[in-house]
Amino acid sequence: MTIKLLIVAALAIGAFASADPNYKPPRPAYGAPPRYEYVEIPHCAKNTTKSWCLEDSEYPQHEVQQALDEHYQAVLAFYKDKLASTENSVDGLDKLNDEVYLCPSSTGYIRPLRAINVDGKWRTIINNVESYGIKYTQTARVEECDVVVGTPCPLVEPCYNSKCIQKNMFHRFLVYNPYDYTFPFAVEKFKLPGSCGCVVGAFHF
Repeated sequence: MTIKLLIVAALAIGAFASADPNYKPPRPAYGAPPRYEYVEIPHCAKNTTKSWCLEDSEYPQHEVQQALDEHYQAVLAFYKDKLASTENSVDGLDKLNDEVYLCPSSTGYIRPLRAINVDGKWRTIINNVESYGIKYTQTARVEECDVVVGTPCPLVEPCYNSKCIQKNMFHRFLVYNPYDYTFPFAVEKFKLPGSCGCVVGAFHF
């Protein structure tokens, strides 16, 4: 008899709940899933204005090597190290010093350990890490203006409106993502200084 009364009471409560348009069945409370983000500014970038780090005391060398060992075949499938090289394409120039640039600049070849991608996020770049006898390196050529961008080109006559501008180039780097447990690697795009150019406007008296 008691069981029948309990069943009738439960059915009555259910009927009342279904009749109430504002009734919402209770739901178990679950915490929000954890969200992992990269550190906004790594320690190596705190004392520089550049968008990359060539030295990093906190670089996860061991973690990167361990991940490379675990995903050896998959990483090799799309990893390529393009050795940066530049050739003199101007006829009549025997030495690099013979070239004349309208805006002075400094050129170098870098292997960044961290850099800011095109989305403005700092990423860990795979560089100088060895796995199964393969040393993973990624090199980029950079050229930065030695003068303040926007100032007149030093070798252009003052009768012309001119200014030095910093031009950029896009590079693709293999990066390490410690929060992707399935495959902690990706290829992302980065913008680095590529050349220092001179823009010349109209002649004026």
